[in-house]
Amino acid sequence: MRRTQQERSDATRAALIKAARDLFGARGYHDVPAEEITRTAGVTRGALYHHFGDKQGLFQAVVEVLERELTAEVSEVLDGAPNPLSGLSSALGVFLDACLRPDVRRISLTDAPAVLGWDAWRDLEAEYGLGLVAEHLAAAREAGLIVDTPVDALAQLVLAAVMEAARMIANADDPDRVRADVQQVFLGWLGGLLRTS
Repeated sequence: MRRTQQERSDATRAALIKAARDLFGARGYHDVPAEEITRTAGVTRGALYHHFGDKQGLFQAVVEVLERELTAEVSEVLDGAPNPLSGLSSALGVFLDACLRPDVRRISLTDAPAVLGWDAWRDLEAEYGLGLVAEHLAAAREAGLIVDTPVDALAQLVLAAVMEAARMIANADDPDRVRADVQQVFLGWLGGLLRTS
């Protein structure tokens, strides 16, 4: 059966993203030439430019794929939790575990801020994470689980702290130890938000 033009286009995009993700995850953005990506994907260099504009555009697409995957993993934990606060606690653990994965550490946490720029990277993190954090903090507040506090401000601060923790893990000589340390701090912080009466 013959594939449509759209199916061929989608397959080319997917091949480029997969090849780039594997290569960027293994060696980093700056150590992977565009020619190697296209050769690994089995497509022409023109295909890369057609779909992504340039290597940086392809890199951004790879980062967005990773962000969508992480958001889906975190959402699954949040949605399956008995209450919003325990969901946030469990989701934090899932996210911090993801920060230990080599492709996440290299692509999302190390190269993305440098390649895309700090502001663009923060915008991506906010696009995929801020809504989830705000929604579940609001639900926890409405359920009377946490103190009455401005949720939008709290969500921004929580996301900023989580992303700083992720970068600490990515840059650590002992990422497992740092991951355990930051989770302990976050659980203490969340505990401080609990409504006691």
